[in-house]
Amino acid sequence: MSQKFRNFCRNYHRDIAYIFVGLILAFSISGIALNHRRTFNSRQFVYESEAFNMPLPADVELITKEFVESKLPEIGIGNEYKSFRIQNGELRIFYDKARAEINLETGVGEKEWYGKRILLKEMADLHQTTNPAWIWYSDIFGIAMIFIALSGMFISSGKNSFKKRGWYMALIGMLFPLIFLIFIM
Repeated sequence: MSQKFRNFCRNYHRDIAYIFVGLILAFSISGIALNHRRTFNSRQFVYESEAFNMPLPADVELITKEFVESKLPEIGIGNEYKSFRIQNGELRIFYDKARAEINLETGVGEKEWYGKRILLKEMADLHQTTNPAWIWYSDIFGIAMIFIALSGMFISSGKNSFKKRGWYMALIGMLFPLIFLIFIM
């Protein structure tokens, strides 16, 4: 590999990484948070919760919008009511920055008030947005990441070059996701 080509790869590898460093960090941080979405909400946190009891009709069909709205004063959250849903054996009532979840069989419930996770919420929103302009930008970012990955293979020379040492490290790096996809998922 010529020195001129290695310099080209090094210079553009560095400059493109500088341009996208903010997005690299945002996608990396929000990606880690989203990986744990079953146990961690990257968009909000609960700052207060309170247990309560509310008898519910045995027939789930009787839990209508009117029924839920009639119970709002009894629940006593105080925030603006948004909607409700019956899911996984629970009545879930959604408010602006609060929610109530009530077990359909026992009537045991919990009220929660939550706040927004500053910055992490916005990063997660970037990670999952479907805005057409953002999708184009993200596609450009994806192409830049491909360039960064490929150009990085040609920066070093000698005993640390891709040809001498990097190929087997890259192979290890590609094998793990493949093994995971084939045997674990």
